[in-house]
Amino acid sequence: MSARFYADLALVTGSSVGLPEHAARHVQVLRLQPGDSITLFNGQGDGQAGSEGEFEATIERMGRSDVQVLVGAYTATRREAPRAVHLAMGMPANERMDWLVEKATELGAASIQPLMSERSVLRIKGDRADKKLAHWRGIAIAASEQCGRNRVPLIHEVTSLSDWLKSCAAQTPPAQAGTRLLLSLQDGTQALTQALAGNNTFTFLSGPEGGLGPAEEAAAMAAGFRPVTLGPRVLRAETAPLACLSLISLLSPT
Repeated sequence: MSARFYADLALVTGSSVGLPEHAARHVQVLRLQPGDSITLFNGQGDGQAGSEGEFEATIERMGRSDVQVLVGAYTATRREAPRAVHLAMGMPANERMDWLVEKATELGAASIQPLMSERSVLRIKGDRADKKLAHWRGIAIAASEQCGRNRVPLIHEVTSLSDWLKSCAAQTPPAQAGTRLLLSLQDGTQALTQALAGNNTFTFLSGPEGGLGPAEEAAAMAAGFRPVTLGPRVLRAETAPLACLSLISLLSPT
């Protein structure tokens, strides 16, 4: 299997294109040479609505910092999860957010919304938030290249939980918004497995270290989120969203 690279370009069989900086740098690191074959994907397939796949490509020229390739045949390849899962979570501290983005990408998350909440340890804004966002998007690209996904999950800009919930509450949820679920430790919450029937699109909201506060959970429920539980054990902030993704993957039709 040839090395895979994400290229945010319009790819057309028979065209010659220069690879984006990150892909060109990776080709250089791997010491590939003119004539070597690689695989490209752009998240858009062959440009047809709903298409998903990848292109063969051949390296034509290696410059000091640029790489030119000839785009070859397109292969339609479906590797996305049958159910779209959007994660919204209080950001865990240190490198745990990096790990979460990587593993959520591998497990098929459609998008990730980093949130700052009452108990968040990690609080970022301005230039630091922009740098973190670029870093996380790079992690998602690398994870997609490695695991075989042909679409890169969207990593949204960091925002506060209160602002995000206001935008959710203001929406008249369209059909594609799907089911809104809140991971909660409250007594009497519904088991996650019972909440999955009847829809193929989900938004999961989970808290940071220490979870969401009572007022935050109340605000989430007012915005249309239904509390669910993963069971009696308390999972870490970076573990709970991944457990949701894994469970949905196991219970989804193949």
